[in-house]
Amino acid sequence: MARSQLSFPRWTLLLSLAILLGCLVIPGVAVKHENFKKCSQSGFCQRNRALADEVSSKGSSWNSPYELDASTIQFKDGQLQGTVLKSISTTESVKLPLVVSFLDSGVARIVVDEEKRLNGDIEIRHGSQARKERYNEAQSWAVVGGLEVSKSAALSSEPQDGVTKVLYGPDNSYQAIIHHAPFSVEFQRDGQTHVQLNNKGYMNMEHWRPKVEAPSDGEQEVLTSQEDEGTWWEETFGGNTDSKPRGPESVGLDITFPGYRHVFGIPEHADSLSLRETRGGPGNHEEPYRMYNSDVFEYELDSPMTLYGAIPLMQAHRKDSTVGVFWLNAAETWVDIVKSKSDTQSHWFSEAGQLDVFVFLGPTPQDISKDYGALTGYTQLPQHFAIAYHQCRWNYVTDEDVKEVDRSFDKYQIPYDVIWLDIEYTDDRKYFTWDPLTFPDPVSMEEQLDDSDRKLVVIIDPHIKNQDKFSISNEMKSKGLATRNKDGDTYEGWCWPGSSNWIDCFNPAAIKWWTGLFKYDKFKGTLPNVFIWNDMNEPSVFNGPETTMPKDNLHHGNWEHRDVHNINGLTFVNATYQAMLERKKGELRRPFILTRSFYSGAQRVSAMWTGDNQATWEHLAISLPMVLNNGISGYPFAGADVGGFFHNPSKELLTRWYQTGIWYPFFRAHAHIDTRRREPYLIAEPFRSIITQAIRLRYQLLPAWYTAFHEASVNGTPIVRPQFYVHPSDEAGFSIDDQLYLGSTGILVKPVVSEDTNTAEVYLADDEKYYDYFDYTVYQGAGKKHVVPAPIEKVPVLMQGGHIIPRKDRPRRSSGLMKYDPYTLVVVLDRNGQADGTLYVDDGETFDYQRGGYLHRRFQFQDSVLSSENIAIPGPQTAAYLKTVAKVHVEKIVVIDPPQEWKGKTSVTVMEDGAKASSSASMEYFAQEGGQAPYAVVKNPRVGITKTWRIEF
Repeated sequence: MARSQLSFPRWTLLLSLAILLGCLVIPGVAVKHENFKKCSQSGFCQRNRALADEVSSKGSSWNSPYELDASTIQFKDGQLQGTVLKSISTTESVKLPLVVSFLDSGVARIVVDEEKRLNGDIEIRHGSQARKERYNEAQSWAVVGGLEVSKSAALSSEPQDGVTKVLYGPDNSYQAIIHHAPFSVEFQRDGQTHVQLNNKGYMNMEHWRPKVEAPSDGEQEVLTSQEDEGTWWEETFGGNTDSKPRGPESVGLDITFPGYRHVFGIPEHADSLSLRETRGGPGNHEEPYRMYNSDVFEYELDSPMTLYGAIPLMQAHRKDSTVGVFWLNAAETWVDIVKSKSDTQSHWFSEAGQLDVFVFLGPTPQDISKDYGALTGYTQLPQHFAIAYHQCRWNYVTDEDVKEVDRSFDKYQIPYDVIWLDIEYTDDRKYFTWDPLTFPDPVSMEEQLDDSDRKLVVIIDPHIKNQDKFSISNEMKSKGLATRNKDGDTYEGWCWPGSSNWIDCFNPAAIKWWTGLFKYDKFKGTLPNVFIWNDMNEPSVFNGPETTMPKDNLHHGNWEHRDVHNINGLTFVNATYQAMLERKKGELRRPFILTRSFYSGAQRVSAMWTGDNQATWEHLAISLPMVLNNGISGYPFAGADVGGFFHNPSKELLTRWYQTGIWYPFFRAHAHIDTRRREPYLIAEPFRSIITQAIRLRYQLLPAWYTAFHEASVNGTPIVRPQFYVHPSDEAGFSIDDQLYLGSTGILVKPVVSEDTNTAEVYLADDEKYYDYFDYTVYQGAGKKHVVPAPIEKVPVLMQGGHIIPRKDRPRRSSGLMKYDPYTLVVVLDRNGQADGTLYVDDGETFDYQRGGYLHRRFQFQDSVLSSENIAIPGPQTAAYLKTVAKVHVEKIVVIDPPQEWKGKTSVTVMEDGAKASSSASMEYFAQEGGQAPYAVVKNPRVGITKTWRIEF
């Protein structure tokens, strides 16, 4: 939704202006840079960057003030503890407790705290109620497992010569080398260093110190300081003054990846997949990458500027090796990147909290995905409808409008699964209500959708209209469930409803209360096919500093907002997820929730989208690296607004965007309130038919998509994968971010993202044969680009040899109506005449799959035999589920590039487990010319999808 600070009138006025608005060309509005800080306007960013400059200028003469006191070192049960001393004068030092944990997974964790704050031995200024400790609860929100400490980790020898060495990881093949003075750590795999902490000496923990007031004019003493204290004690930006009751408290650290030139991750930014340098120079950024979840109106591209979400996971990749770090800190964070000929050096600094870093040594991208997912959770397995097509705009104006859109999709035979309502469905912007004039009968609307197994998503934001007559507002305030200002009173800000208060989902009592609001008897007018969109949860505050909440606001437990800002959105979507689970006793369905703000762990409960993009070719192009980056960062259920949120796309741009959007894991069209209607059926021919075919292609491949979602849910692998992830040895592909692979299917897609383009250059890393998805044209040749025809009616899609792709070829109105349709198996043979693939299916709604209620088959083609075997782990729900799909069968098998000997064959032999005898099925061989591979088609082999079988060709 657009995030301007305008307040729109009621729909009576909007409806009368609808035709006029539809004719307007919306003027471009660039991001308001003055609303958001640059590093030079952020005190702690300035200070940490200045420290890095000072250290670099001094070179070898720099003496880091941090030293590990060897006498404090203790090692037991895979954990090293000690005290790091920070020298602040020749006679005084600050104690910083250190814990290094070596985990069963082979991940290492380094935590540094501050003794005085930890013990509460400090003074808080301004009478603030804020906590004295450094924030230490990020783990409780972001981390859900993987913290078991390795009992096999061991000291390689007793600490000596200023060094402590620990062996850990698989077969103790990893080594952490902890240098005492100055304190630094290097992590080795197979005897080679891959990650270094504080190698450059940028470590910085701003210890607590009392504010020394300047003397009055009459006093003789003149106080001096070597440091600029201008932003230590308070900081003003955009008319708001941050009181900083705890003084300066930032943490910083340099993390170096020796031998690595490419680093990826730390979403969300509208930038390339391979992160750029941030200290200037041709093609580089001047600013650090910033992570401070923000409502950025019409964000710009190719920028390190912060956006709506933050995942502080960085991966470094080189030929056949991937390593990574996870910076567990919920406060505002900046990251500088500098590259040399062989190394990449990153510099991380956060405004508050502990220094808490996880180190991953890979060595594959899949290892990073799995180990990071073991910590923060793998992506949810959503309801099946959620991976189909979603239709949205701000706003569908009445319940009859929704019904008409629904009927029109059917009239033009365009499939869709979900229609969405933005804020105008509510009564005067009060959530959990319906506008009595425009949505008088929501149940009738939902029932019509349900007739075609379709769903409705409605928006619910964290700001609650501050109105005495609104019972939800009164309850939240009277029960003390709202976020408080620095004085401890209920915080009031401005958002869509006008004066608003924000629910504090750090508070368990607030979560319990929030959960009750979604029950059917409370949220009247909602049926089980209604799901939720959580927006504005950065939080967005129109009159707040940087369009968000003041940092000295207080949350449950008296943590300041500065401590928890980036986790705020996650706590809100967590609460909504819990609420959706408990809507009705005995009715347990997987929730579907879309969130705009996110942090590590949000993948467990929600999908995300890239926010308020624009209808430009450039925004279409940047959506690919943004979605890919989220996928490798553990949050693969990602998408961008198809068509662009702001402005009116041309027919060509809209068409190409649909052809791209069908390859987003989250596939939703969305548009601003001031744009013209652009539902696919309204678009003139031939574009309407081309868009329809693109959407149908998504539906045809839903079995492959759902299988990829399942894989992501059990091992963290991305649903759509960048080039380096699939081909980690091919250095020429490491920076490619405009083409993608779908799961493990071998489907390679190169969307067209530029105007007036009729061909696409697809880069092939390997020497395997690739086949055009539609006509089986063969492309082969490793390490080079291949020109693929891409007229407006065509999506460039190739299939890599060696895969078996499950499809459903019968077009339906929604995915729910396809549930019991038969399957087509596309067997794409490799150079050796082999192929394999998998299919995962469950009921698409409940959690029965966790108790065995699913089907998981592996298909293999070898020695001219196609077989199906069960790879599911049985459970108490297995038999019941398999019974429901017992009649579902394979109706067609397509074999691409079969042996020449098949020419002239007219049948195959079918042997199904349990059958008394083998049977035959007809086969037809099709020879092709002009570079197109031959193919064979087996029609109706009469094999059940749940059965074990063999087909001999």
